[in-house]
Formats: sequence, structure tokens, C-alpha cells
Amino acid sequence: MLAMIIKMSCATILYILLTAIVYIWIKDKKIDTFKKIEIGLIYGAFSVLSTHYGISYDNMIINLRDLGPLAAGLFFSPASGIIAGLIGGIERYIAGTYWGISSYTRIACSVSTCLAGFIATAMNLKVFRGKKPSPFYAFFMGAVMEVFHMYVVFITHRSDMRMAFLVVKTCSIPMIIFTGLGLSLSSIMLQIFTGEFVNPFVKHKNEEIPVSLRFQRWLFTVTSLVIVSIFIFSYILQSRSAYQNSCLTIERSAQHVKERILGGDTRVTPENDVDFDIIDKKGDVIEGTHKGFTIDSSVMSKIQKNAGKTVSDLIFEERTLNRIEDLYAQKYLIVSMTEEEVYWYRDAQAYETGLADILLFTVIYVLIAFLVNQIVVNNIKLINNSLSKITNGNLNEIVSVRSSSEFASLSDDINQTVLTLKGYIDAAEKRIEQELIAAKTIQESALPKNFTFPGRDEFELFASMKPAKQVGGDFYDFFFVSGDKIALVIADVSGKGIPAALFMMRSKTAIRNLAESGGTPSEILFKVNNTLCDGNDAEMFVTVWIGILDMKTGIMKCANAGHEYPAIMRAGGEYELLKDKHSIALAAMENSKAKEYELTFNPGDKLFVYTDGIPEAINEAVEQYGTTRMLSVLNECNDKSVTATLPIVSESVNRFKGNADQFDDITMLGFEFKKYMK
Repeated sequence: MLAMIIKMSCATILYILLTAIVYIWIKDKKIDTFKKIEIGLIYGAFSVLSTHYGISYDNMIINLRDLGPLAAGLFFSPASGIIAGLIGGIERYIAGTYWGISSYTRIACSVSTCLAGFIATAMNLKVFRGKKPSPFYAFFMGAVMEVFHMYVVFITHRSDMRMAFLVVKTCSIPMIIFTGLGLSLSSIMLQIFTGEFVNPFVKHKNEEIPVSLRFQRWLFTVTSLVIVSIFIFSYILQSRSAYQNSCLTIERSAQHVKERILGGDTRVTPENDVDFDIIDKKGDVIEGTHKGFTIDSSVMSKIQKNAGKTVSDLIFEERTLNRIEDLYAQKYLIVSMTEEEVYWYRDAQAYETGLADILLFTVIYVLIAFLVNQIVVNNIKLINNSLSKITNGNLNEIVSVRSSSEFASLSDDINQTVLTLKGYIDAAEKRIEQELIAAKTIQESALPKNFTFPGRDEFELFASMKPAKQVGGDFYDFFFVSGDKIALVIADVSGKGIPAALFMMRSKTAIRNLAESGGTPSEILFKVNNTLCDGNDAEMFVTVWIGILDMKTGIMKCANAGHEYPAIMRAGGEYELLKDKHSIALAAMENSKAKEYELTFNPGDKLFVYTDGIPEAINEAVEQYGTTRMLSVLNECNDKSVTATLPIVSESVNRFKGNADQFDDITMLGFEFKKYMK
């Protein structure tokens, strides 16, 4: 047996290595028709080799021929499994018929191998749906295929049950175990290769276990218990029946022998494989099956002690005894049957019944599991997929699972709930829309819209703000801090929508109030920063550029708190970016100080400040507008007034982004210094 185990283990390892090689060969490749045929031919060839190089065990030949088509069909391609099965099965029949290789089981073996490819195909397509089976299911598939193999041996040899039973008894256990192990270990290996291996001994929470798996476990347990219980009950009845039949046979044979011997004919033999011996008082067998044999004294004493008892009262030494009194004076007639003879038919029936029960269990298990998946689990998945779309915002999704009254009712309830929800959402959207319109109106009213200054001809100024949503976080501002000084401000609040708009209003108010109270740009930003840091639980921030121009001298004091570089155009020249000194954005850190610098404006000089919504605008090709394109557009119209320039820039950005969404607010402010103030 040890030699058999070693050889079968080596054969199993060869199949596992073959599976590994095929996987590495087709990894990351499309399995086309040609490769499917190649895989089928490879596994078919291994099945043929298994036929011709079987392993001898107890005067029988065992092999793993069915493992080839099973592995090809379950792990790679259904077509490959069918090809391998047909090759292995047809060649097995030819070898048994014409070359005499295990001809007794040629029909059972060839049918089993051919069918292995078709069963692997059916399981791949209908049960596993193209996925590789788990190690448990792989072992189950391999074992059941060999159970079918052994059962067909019984079916095809009804007239020779003794020999069929001997073949099945010898070959079934090693072939079932090693075929199952081969598939199971191949499955584990492939899962390790693909990173899908899951430790089966790790306990999972109930919510992590699919309902189909939980159902299959209970189905397997309950069905197994029922079938095993029925088998045990049947086995006990068959044992009792075999014992009773053997007793009747012995009694009938004993009576037959007694009548013939008393009639003077000592050359008689019992019927039905029953042995008889006539023993003298010394223990010598003087006539019968074991003539010339001497009974051991201890056994002889038992015979003398139990003389006179009937067959139904006495069984010992695996023989049943019957004494014939007054037969040749102190001689005994022993009629017996070996235990093997008594129970061989029971054992044969037990094997056949057990194999049939396993096949019946498999059919019931697979069929019920398949039906539950089709009728219940798959419909639950369809509903969950629709619910997933609904929860992700697609309220137009319709749940339409109507395979039963329960699922139809559930679908209708979900659809009605979504319809009601859409009504609430529509009402809420209308209310929010009205509130946003009011918020937009308030925000727009907070931004200065009057760009004319009666009696002031020292400068020209124009600004615009286009929010990405109905309200935004960008803002611009301009105001006089004294009769001869004007402050220009542009800012960009982090985020968008209502939160950004609220923080924008707070920032704008703080900057204007502190600027009007006097101070340099750096002093203003320092105070505004600490004001905004106070109570900033939302952790928002704002980038700000501020410039205060003395119109008598043309000197502008500026500070930049993390904002975009301003664009400057000197009279008669072109716009260029001013790489000014940046400090950290406001509200990002307390007590941060802005770096201040000065610009000198002469008549004809222009200033263009903006938010990042312009250079970071994205078109449909996911390209940015950029500052280079912005400067190019500015310089194309550098002879125009700032009032005319800003709409041109805005139109250029719109053309660039095309149908792409505006993802950020777009704000800009243009300023031209015309003359010194007297």
C-alpha cells in the first residue's frame, strides 16, 4: 500500500505541475480557439498516458485518467475539457478492446473519462460561471467523478457481481481520494498565483458570508446526515438478512449431508459454498472439505462442549456448527460458512448503495444549489445592483425583478419608495433653488457694480465674477481709503458653493473694514488673518491680493497672501506676470505676516489680477487654459480699455473649455492708471 500511495502521489503532483505550466503559459493572454484546442490535446495526452502507465495495486491497475478533462474544463476552458475527455475516453476503449489493457472495465472507464469533460463543462458554465472552483468544490468534483466511475463498473457487470465488487473494493478509495486531492491542490495553487487565496480556517462575520454559501453549507450538512442515516439503517438490515440466510443455508446443507451419509453415501458435498467436515473424538478430520486436517484440542473441546446446539444458537471462530448425534459413534459433523461468504453480497450491496447515494446526493445538492442561485440569489443580486445605482444617485433606475410574487412585490415597493423620494427631492430642490437665487442676489449685491467715478479721471477700473455654482467663493473689491488712495482687492476662498460664499462675505467685510481704518497692506492682512482664524472650525482659507495706490505719487503698496501672480502692462508695452513675493493664505495659520512690496505706476500702465479659475480652466481634452494663453489674449487687446479687455478674456476662456464643465469660479479685475492726481 505504501508503494501505491507514493506512486499515486507522484502522479498527482505531475498533474498539478501540468496545471501550473499551462497557467503560466496562458497568463495574461486571451484563450482563443487554437489555445483551447491545444490545452485539450495536452490534458488528453496525459489521460492517455495514465491509461498506459497505470499503477499496480493488489492485482489491479489504478490511475488518474479522469483528472485531465476535469482540470482542463474547470480551470481553463469548457471546450478544452470536452476535447481532453473525448481523447482519453475513446483511447481507453480502444486500448481495452484491441490491446487488452484492463479490458474488464473498459466500458466504465471510457464512459467516465468522456463524461468528465462534459460534466466539467456544465459546472464551469452553469454553476461556477467561468470562475475557478474553490478547493472544497474542486475536491468534491474529483471525488464524485470517480464515484460515478466505480458505480458504472457495477452497472456494466450485473452478471458478475463478485468480480465487480472486488474491482470496486480495491480501486475506489485511492482513485477517489487522489483525484479529489489533485483538483483541490490545483485550485489552491491557482488561487495563490492569482492572489485570490482565502484561508478557509479564518472565521468570518455573519454579514461577510453570502446567503448562497450559508444555504449550501446547511444543505450539505442536512442532506449528508439524511443519506448517511438511511445508509446505516439499510446496512444493518442487510447484515441481519445475510446472517439469517446463511443460517438457513447451513441448516439445509447439514440436513442434506446427514441424509446422504446416513444413507451410506459418504461422497457428498454441501451446496452454496458451504464446507463440511466429519471429525472423530481425537479431532482428526476423517471426511469432508478438510480431510486429513487435525482440529486443535482447544477447538475440539469447544465442539464437544457445544454439541447439540443448533445453528441459530452458535457462532464462533467465524464458523457456524451443527452436530449430528449418533453419527459413526462419537464423531461430529461440522457444516460451516466463512464470514466472507456470509457477508460478501451485503458488502457488495453496501458499496453499490453507497456509491449510488453519493451520486444522488451530488445531483440533489447541485440541482438545489443551482435552483436557489437562479431563483433567489441571482434575483437578490439584481435588486442589490439596482439599489446600488439608486443609492449612488441614479433615481431613474427601475427595479424590475418579477420572477415571483415576492420579488415583484419587493420591486414595486422599492420603485414606489424611490418615486416618493424623487417627489421630496424635487420639492427640496425647488426650495433650495429659490434660496440659492436669493443667496446669489445677496452675494452679487455685495460686490461693487458701479465702475464709474464722477469727477475722478485718474484711473479706469472694471471687474467681473462668474461663479462655478450659483454662489461662489471668489470676490473682488475696490474702495477709497482716503481722498487720494484707492484699494484694489481680489480673493479666492477654498471650496465652492454656499460654505465658500459665507466665508467669502466674512473675508470681504473684514478686509474692507480694516483697510478703511488705515494701515499698510501687510498690516491689514495680518489683522484679517487673525480675525478669520478665530472660530474657523471648518478650516477654510482664502488667498488674497491687495494693492493700495497713492494716486498723487503713482506708488502702489501691495501684498500677496498665496494668490495668483498679477499681470502688469507698462505704457506702450505688453502684459507680463509679476512674480511677486507670496505669503501663506489667510486663516491658514495665526500671526502669519504678509510680505509687502511696492509698484510704481505711470500714466498708461495697466494691472490685471485674477483668480485661478482662469489658468486652471479645463477643456474636453483635459488641458489647462494656462497663464501663457491668458497673457497672449491680453496682449492681443492691449490697446483696448480694461472695460473692453475683460469680456474678451472671459470669451476666450469659454471657447477654450467648450462643453466641459466650469469647475472653479472665474474672477478678474482690470485697472489702468491714466494720470497723477493733483
